[in-house]
Amino acid sequence: MQTAPRQLGYGALMVDVVLVLDVVASWAMVGLIWFVQIVHYPLLSVVPVQSASGVAIEHQRRTAWVVMMPMAVQGFTSLALLRWVPQGVTSWLPWASAACVGIALVSTVLLSVPRHARMANEPTASIGRELVLTNWPRTIAWSAAGVLLAVMLVQRLG
Repeated sequence: MQTAPRQLGYGALMVDVVLVLDVVASWAMVGLIWFVQIVHYPLLSVVPVQSASGVAIEHQRRTAWVVMMPMAVQGFTSLALLRWVPQGVTSWLPWASAACVGIALVSTVLLSVPRHARMANEPTASIGRELVLTNWPRTIAWSAAGVLLAVMLVQRLG
């Protein structure tokens, strides 16, 4: 198992900070996505069609404020860890974690965003159920990224 080369001084500290920020942002997204999967999207599936448009618009507005910071931090820190792997961390783990984040983001753009737009513009009774079903790739991907980052943190501390 190949690990990253030893880093010294300020650079090593900064890489450790990046790792901790990535862990925190990732686990914020893990908690959020499981809340969305288990609580929020199932509730959206029972919103009456006549109320769905307003609920969808308000959901998008409020959700943007909640996810903006952890997603931005996770994006930057995931990319940074591809370049600067923390000492003691297996070299492929940042790549696997970044791939999971990529899957979550692609799933968001290709699966979730279009359904939220449909719910806001042309609501039907099935869109809420579709959101629950199509959210599983994001839930699994963000959860896997969180686990991989936890492994990286344990390796770094070990």
